[in-house]
Amino acid sequence: MGFGPSAPDKLHYAESQDPTDQRAPNGGRIRREYGADGLPAQRMAVGALAIGLLLLGLYTVGNFLDALAWAGILAIALWPLYSRAVARFGTGRHNVLLPAGFTLAAALIFVTPVLLVGAQLAQETRMAVEWLHSAEQRGIPEPDFVRHLPVGKAPTESWWQENLADPVSAKELVQRVTNGRIGGIGREVGEQIARRVTMFAFTLLTLFFLFKDGLSLTRQMRRAGVRTFGRRGERVGQQIIASVHGTVNGLVLVGLGEGAVLGVMYAIAGVPHATVFGVATALAAMIPFAAPAIVSIAALLLVADGSLMWAITVFCSGMVVTFAADHFIRPKLIGDAIKLPFVWVLLGILGGLEVWGLIGLFLGPAIMASLILLWREWADEQPG
Repeated sequence: MGFGPSAPDKLHYAESQDPTDQRAPNGGRIRREYGADGLPAQRMAVGALAIGLLLLGLYTVGNFLDALAWAGILAIALWPLYSRAVARFGTGRHNVLLPAGFTLAAALIFVTPVLLVGAQLAQETRMAVEWLHSAEQRGIPEPDFVRHLPVGKAPTESWWQENLADPVSAKELVQRVTNGRIGGIGREVGEQIARRVTMFAFTLLTLFFLFKDGLSLTRQMRRAGVRTFGRRGERVGQQIIASVHGTVNGLVLVGLGEGAVLGVMYAIAGVPHATVFGVATALAAMIPFAAPAIVSIAALLLVADGSLMWAITVFCSGMVVTFAADHFIRPKLIGDAIKLPFVWVLLGILGGLEVWGLIGLFLGPAIMASLILLWREWADEQPG
């Protein structure tokens, strides 16, 4: 109904008119020069305004960009499961229960191991501070393994007595290592924990709204991408989503698997704080070729405790597991998902980690995959 052009045709109708050639009420023509009301000038002004507002918005939420990015990555990674749940149970009247349930599940997946490790680290931090105070007052006693060294026992004992067993020398060493801030270590750890908890809470809040409004947001982003960049922009967006899925499967899931397998091995072998080492291995395994460092530390602890055979077993088992994951399982999962040679994926992971931090594990491969896609399409379209 209505007498003017329909809503979808209004933009076309407006653009089809010549802004310099309009009719006056008496039927004559009015010539107008391009100016403040002309369409080209308006579009330039609106574009400049949009860019300015975008920069202001990024500056305003600059401290929360990491949380927003993490929420987006989690939403992309969990969206297939969420879509199946919506198809089976529906969204409900207010579309709150499923988004809240998936957000709570994501929180538990991340919070549970963090709480376990955090509690252990808090205890270890308190013991470390007490040990540092004791070292300043009474020196660092010579450990038992020094007395059982097969070679170099005498010079090692002499050096230890002169530099570490003496309280004055030990205090100087502790002051250099801690920069004289032993008392502030606990406070700094507490501040970092409070900041991380705040950012994690904001991430979960954002994740909830992404689940709740994800379908409409996806449609808007697709329309905006097509209008701005054409169908190629839509393909780039699909490639980014595929790279996130592949990276989550290849890094997170494989890393968790490595941590679980080696965590059981640590517990059997008697590694101190086997749970902490298992979680640390899982986190390190998300970075290609980083897990062997944690395995080596666990093996060295077993050597220090006198369990040489268990140390060899843990080290060899860890090398086999990490080698298989890094050279066979991970390249297969990531490469097949984004159709990209693993060397480019590896460059994206390591480069993204160096530039963006932990979130670069997912941003780096997405950027590289998008660049390679654009290069392939551009190269394929050239004559000859």
